[in-house]
Amino acid sequence: MKLSVIVITKNGGATIRRCLESVAWADEIVVVDSGSTDGTLAICRELGAAVHVTPDWPGHGPQKNRALERACGDWVLSLDHDEWVTPELAGEIRRALASPGDRAAYLMPRRSSFCGRFMRHSGWWPDYVTRLFRRGAARFSEDHMHDRVIVEGAIGRLSNPVMHESITDLDQMIGKMNGYSTASARILHRDGRRASLATALLHGWWAFMRTYFLRLGFLDGREGFMLAVANAEGSYYRYLKLMLLSRKSSNRQPVIGGQ
Repeated sequence: MKLSVIVITKNGGATIRRCLESVAWADEIVVVDSGSTDGTLAICRELGAAVHVTPDWPGHGPQKNRALERACGDWVLSLDHDEWVTPELAGEIRRALASPGDRAAYLMPRRSSFCGRFMRHSGWWPDYVTRLFRRGAARFSEDHMHDRVIVEGAIGRLSNPVMHESITDLDQMIGKMNGYSTASARILHRDGRRASLATALLHGWWAFMRTYFLRLGFLDGREGFMLAVANAEGSYYRYLKLMLLSRKSSNRQPVIGGQ
């Protein structure tokens, strides 16, 4: 069974080397880039990856489907540039592909770090993701963000985690929170959702309570508290931005039958 690894990137120079070196044993590595300017492409080519550059950014799901279309292996492993495969997971993947049976895909746990700490609670562990699948039996959803793998067939489960350096510092956290809240608000607005200040406050409060208490974030120490606050802020700003988008849209509506 031949294995293709697919990775989408943009300015992932700080992490892409670790990612690609961890899967150097694969039969093929395909990288689809959306306009890196930081040396990402040179690193990918140095490590033997087949690099394709796209002129636009259609969103995470569509971009991953572009990478999938370029893969030639019997099986596909999808990674983000800030993820990497441990030797233990690599061995487990090899054993799974040697005798997959009727399985069309495999789930694996993902262990993510937040500001230098690998989280064990807070809703971040165990975070099972479908990353390994038989080519032709799965595709990515068309979601702009938070895409998922749609599988036709039986799904197995691996025990070793894929590693993920999710958030390295507060600057990155704030940047991601701002970007994700804006994109989420636009999607909600497109779908006809509305919000008020009370909605934003309630969603923010619930995000903190869910992360810190229901998902045992307090067991992750100070980083657990920081993550709970970040989730609360992200949810608050998402609905606050939705409120402002709705207001702006209403102000642009023409007045019919009046002055």
